[in-house]
Amino acid sequence: MRFLEASMSVTVIIGSQWGDEGKGKIVDLLSKDADVVARYQGGANAGHSIVLRGEKYILHLIPSGILHPQTTCIIGNGVVVDPAVLLDEIRLLETKGIKVVGRLLISHRAHLIMPYHKLLDQVQEDFSSEDRIGTTGRGIGPAYVDKVNRSGIRIVDLLDKDTLINKIQSNIEQKNQILEKIYQREHLDAELITQEYLSFDKKMDEYITDIAIYMDQAIKDRKKILIEGAQGTLLDVDFGTYPYVTSSNPVSGGACTGLGIGPTQIDRVIGIIKAYTTRVGHGPFPTEFAEDMSDQMRELGEEYGATTGRPRRCGWFDAVIANYAVRINGLDCFALTKLDVLDTLSEIKICTEYRFGNKPITNFPADLRTLKQCQPQFITLPGWQVSIKDIKQYNELPQNAKNYIETIESLVGIQVSIISVGPDRNQTIIRDHFKF
Repeated sequence: MRFLEASMSVTVIIGSQWGDEGKGKIVDLLSKDADVVARYQGGANAGHSIVLRGEKYILHLIPSGILHPQTTCIIGNGVVVDPAVLLDEIRLLETKGIKVVGRLLISHRAHLIMPYHKLLDQVQEDFSSEDRIGTTGRGIGPAYVDKVNRSGIRIVDLLDKDTLINKIQSNIEQKNQILEKIYQREHLDAELITQEYLSFDKKMDEYITDIAIYMDQAIKDRKKILIEGAQGTLLDVDFGTYPYVTSSNPVSGGACTGLGIGPTQIDRVIGIIKAYTTRVGHGPFPTEFAEDMSDQMRELGEEYGATTGRPRRCGWFDAVIANYAVRINGLDCFALTKLDVLDTLSEIKICTEYRFGNKPITNFPADLRTLKQCQPQFITLPGWQVSIKDIKQYNELPQNAKNYIETIESLVGIQVSIISVGPDRNQTIIRDHFKF
């Protein structure tokens, strides 16, 4: 096992399952000691839920570190930005007395989500109704398509009115052909969209900067930097359960390209992992519960998407997935969330490996046809059946809860350093070996 003894300058927070692991709470918790919190990929399809003094905040674009007044928050070039969502979040935070101006910085290289991205996202999903990916309809995928196709519109383009008008009109002309001829939808109004985005420039201008330069100086100044990804490892476009994935790289390697920092600048990677497993949308899920148990766990854990409200599918903890996340991300430790959701269970299962026919499988397969046929192999541990919501120290946990955590540690080879025992920031156990 790798032990963490010294505080470090640059820490990356990674979702280690299919997203929804509780990253928002852990980022918020660690942000109280951070100078900078930076986000490097995804868009408004992510939803971070944070409970502070009994009030719930759901943020989609702005890093959850914004709730700490000393923290500067970064939206990197790898994020696709919906200006309307961003400005709504800024207004919401300001109505709550949270200062945003001077504390939020956005990369001028970040790509913009346009109205035609959202419309295409929705009609394409409807058109493929028999084999849906399960997107949020927020335009994320089409925005990344345009980015790779070299036809995207970046925030820096807002600075040049003529360039912006030409790009928007050219793109809309192309998208209207697709919308009319393939999906039988009405044309989009190029002039209306152009004027809307020209107005966004004035409202966003004070937040825009060169994030790569800012991050480089912050690292040189030995500031404490927390970098957060959206979604999770198994939704990564390269390493996830493709095609049931997001359109970017939530894994730790994406932090470098999404912010403009070198890999040698990262000191530590923390994986956020739920005490059981959930996923939203379609795709194989080896440890998924039967319907009755899934309904029970969904209610116990309030397992509904922060962005869409969709019910999450639920299953037992999967050590095959956990080990995959450790390897792909180079994880140093885990933060285990929602342990308290298991409080009432008399028995708790952990998947240790899969079987494909008679063959044991310990490495997560890339082929979905294989994954669909894999049978999870479980060990069963006794539950603790008492509330742990008010426990502050690891040694105060029931022995069966400690046995559960230590079994996970033995299966994945790294330590569980942070344990969440409730939704509030204060309902968290930080183990003695962990320093930030």
